[in-house]
Order: sequence, then C-alpha cells, then structure tokens
Amino acid sequence: MIRLDAATVLLQWATGGLAFLWVTTRRREVSLGYGWLLRGTYGLMALGALFLGRRYGEEVIVRDVASAGVALATALALIVSIQRKAAGVAGERARVEARSARVTAMTGIDRQREAIDEDAPEFPPALDLVAPIIGLIGLIAAGVAAGDPDPLSVARVVVGAAFLGAVTDAMLLGHWYLVQPGMPRGPLLEMVRWIAVIWPFELIVMLWPVGMGAVITGEIDDGYNGILGWMWIACAITTIVLVGVTRAALREREYSAVMAATGLLYLAILTAFGMDLVARAVLS
Repeated sequence: MIRLDAATVLLQWATGGLAFLWVTTRRREVSLGYGWLLRGTYGLMALGALFLGRRYGEEVIVRDVASAGVALATALALIVSIQRKAAGVAGERARVEARSARVTAMTGIDRQREAIDEDAPEFPPALDLVAPIIGLIGLIAAGVAAGDPDPLSVARVVVGAAFLGAVTDAMLLGHWYLVQPGMPRGPLLEMVRWIAVIWPFELIVMLWPVGMGAVITGEIDDGYNGILGWMWIACAITTIVLVGVTRAALREREYSAVMAATGLLYLAILTAFGMDLVARAVLS
C-alpha cells in the first residue's frame, strides 16, 4: 500500500503550481502581480510542507530539504521580480501601447502612459523553473518513501502534482482577468489545455493495480460500502466535463465568458482534488 502524507501533498501542490506559473510567465503577457501572488502562495505551501514533514508523520529527509529549497528559490524569484518591476512585462507593455495608439488615433486624446524604464532588465521567466525542479527531486523521494511499488508511487505523486498545479493555476489566472481585463485569453486557454492533457495520465495512475479498480469491484473495502469508489468516478468524469465546458465558454467573445470559465474552474478544483486525494486516501 502507498501512504498519503500531508507534507507530500503540500509539496506536490506547490511544485505543480510553480511549474505552471513558468508556463504562464514565459509568455510575457500577464502582469507582474500575478507572479507575485502565486510565488507568495506556493512559497508558503512549501514552508507548510517543511513544517509538517519535520513535525508529523514519517521523516523523509530529501523531501523536507527540497521543501526548504522550493521556499528559498521561490523567495529569490519573488525578490528579483520586485526589484525589476520598473521594466514591466514586454507583452503587456506592447498591448497597452497598441491600445493607447488606437485610442489616440480615434479621439485625438493622448492618454498619459505609465512610466516604464525600457532600459531596465526584465524578470527572467527561467528563474521560475528553479523551484519546481528542486520540488521534483523531493517528490520523487517522497514517492519512494510512500510505499511499494516505487514506480507507481512516484508516478502518482508526480502526475498528481502536475494535475493539481494546473487546475489551481488555471482558476487563479481566470481571476486575474479582473485585475488585468484586457489580457488576451491565450494564457488561460493554454492552462485549460494542459489540464485536459494531464487528466488521462491522472486517471491511468489511479486505476493502475493496485488502484481504484479494486475499490470499485469491492476487492478493497473503502469502509463506506463502495461509496468512495463511486465518488471517485464522479469526480473523474466531472473534472474532464468541466474542462470541456470551460473551453467552450472561452470561445464566446463576451468578457463575461472569462468569468463563467473561472467559475467552472472553481468547481474543477473541487473535483480534481477529489479525483486525486480521494483515490490516494482510499488506497493508502
């Protein structure tokens, strides 16, 4: 059997979220504040993983050291981003300038633009990769320590990290459109596509023997007369359906479509966590 550990779950969440933060920041379209929000949130999660790992449960030294490394690397990226805020973000700056030029051409009013130091160096998105790389090392160690078989345990931990991180980042990015209303939909569409890509792998690693198939057939007793097995099936199906509906909503041109998509992603977080954590809790 493969154990479920709270410290590992928090490190998964932080590592996956930070990895998909890089997926978004590399596009240079989302304002700096989004990165600050996610780095602060996931950095705290990494610290929580370190605290829980040292205080409770089985001691996994490599995972705990990795948790500290993730927190430090995230803090470093946050500090660099704040120090270089004067440069802004290239894609966002170009979009604002193009829109201002159109308004000036139509109205003759030259709106005063935000002061940007074009000579200042921008935040390098590659810096956001350091923390998830460190976190991946800790997750592999946590998967090996969680129980046999090692390959399946590691696969569940790593795929789960990507799955939870992608869903969470997609929901937070949807909310960021309230802060940055004119932002293109490309970043959000990319996150939704990533959820759809990872979902089959999440399904496979949870069904792989000994997996949720044994719970559904009754070979493993979930303690609730099979209800948790059916709940897992419902979460798995609902998650991919919500992803499809979210993608359909984003095809609409109205701004309200983004808010509708964000609401759907709220629900997807609940079902995605059910798909991952319910399975791992039952199988632990």
